[in-house]
Amino acid sequence: MESQGAHRAGLAKVIPPKGWKPRRTYDDIDDLMIDAPIQQMVAGQSGLFTQYNIQKKPLSVQEFRRLANSDMYCTPRYLNYEDLERKYWKNLTFVSPIYGADVSGSLYDEDIEEWNIGHLNSILDVIEEDCGVSIQGVNTPYLYFGMWKTTFSWHTEDMDLYSINYLHFGEPKSWYAIPPEHGKRLERLATGFFPNSFKGCEAFLRHKMTLISPFILKKYGIPFDKITQEAGEFMITFPYGYHAGFNHGFNCAESTNFATVRWIDYGKAATQCTCSKDMVKISMEPFVKQFQPDRYANWMLGKGSTLIDHTVPTPSTTPELQSWLQRRRKTKSTNEGYCNVLTTLPSFFNSTHSLPAVSGSLTAFAASVSHRFYCFLRVMELCMLALCRCQNNQNKEETHLLHQEEAACFERYPFFHNPLSNCDRQTLFRFAPHFFYRNGPKRSPNTWMCCFLIM
Repeated sequence: MESQGAHRAGLAKVIPPKGWKPRRTYDDIDDLMIDAPIQQMVAGQSGLFTQYNIQKKPLSVQEFRRLANSDMYCTPRYLNYEDLERKYWKNLTFVSPIYGADVSGSLYDEDIEEWNIGHLNSILDVIEEDCGVSIQGVNTPYLYFGMWKTTFSWHTEDMDLYSINYLHFGEPKSWYAIPPEHGKRLERLATGFFPNSFKGCEAFLRHKMTLISPFILKKYGIPFDKITQEAGEFMITFPYGYHAGFNHGFNCAESTNFATVRWIDYGKAATQCTCSKDMVKISMEPFVKQFQPDRYANWMLGKGSTLIDHTVPTPSTTPELQSWLQRRRKTKSTNEGYCNVLTTLPSFFNSTHSLPAVSGSLTAFAASVSHRFYCFLRVMELCMLALCRCQNNQNKEETHLLHQEEAACFERYPFFHNPLSNCDRQTLFRFAPHFFYRNGPKRSPNTWMCCFLIM
């Protein structure tokens, strides 16, 4: 895509093959909750507007659809998209629509592998791999339920990342985009028209409150493109690509961010909003360390800033990227091996109850690989029992049965009869990356719960 120059426009449309669907049916999402819908109130005139958001009470998708199709909020009659665009800018300050934005989750079926917004496998995954951090809507998907005139104001993505947006169903979405080469020109124009906003925060466009009409952009010679996204189509925004747009009527889109090695220099240079604690800020250190190791030392010293060339596409590959991908494949293969073991646990338990009980010191038999695996299975069985007890603790009869089964388990495997304080903990840690245990509330001292985390 970038080899064809798509990144220079700041926005690109991708149309999947006919017959490709990320979800078999959308008939079962009516009860999905939109926890924090926002009413968008717009003030301004002559092509210059400021948008204010007021949070409303939660709505289900079914309730939102009814509202979107009601006489007050429904799409007006129009001849073509140009006619609808004129109606949008003419009536922007009248009748404040409600936007079901930032709904955490995905509508993709779990078995979809191609272009799955929840599993893009880009280098942005470094955030979670190295830091264990999940940033809602950035490295996890968000859903957006729109109605006529709901708007996303001029902005670039957090940390100037890439973004991907898929329109699952419903009415189209109109987009405006400014080439990254001309992003600074838009910022200067916005600063001139909204000086008070700039005084409050130099990165005020990150607040997503500023609307400038295409008429104003034309008047001041700022290049832009506009395109309409239909249901079943993807839109890709590129680093430092300013974009804005509006929905034609009731629809549902899914979006998240991703990154390539080309983004790293953009991330290092991204401006930050200083007036809000909620703004996303990502440390660039792990990205520079893994994918720009030759620049890492200077970066840590605050040196080595790079002048960004917006015309250069992402390289097809780099040695650092190949190394990272290989490590990911190995990790994935290892995790799949663990998962395969876990799927066979129930039948394995049933077939190994006649095995001799293990007793004595853990250290004494830890050298045996078979015994290590045997111990691992016993730990997992107790973990499952504990989790089942937690899920069923409201049912006294089931809880009693679980206590009986746990007692039977301890009887079969007396090695685990006592709490882990009597065991060789260090040796046990060899069997698993992490092994936590504690007495739960209102449980007897010999009732312990463990949580086994596979890394």
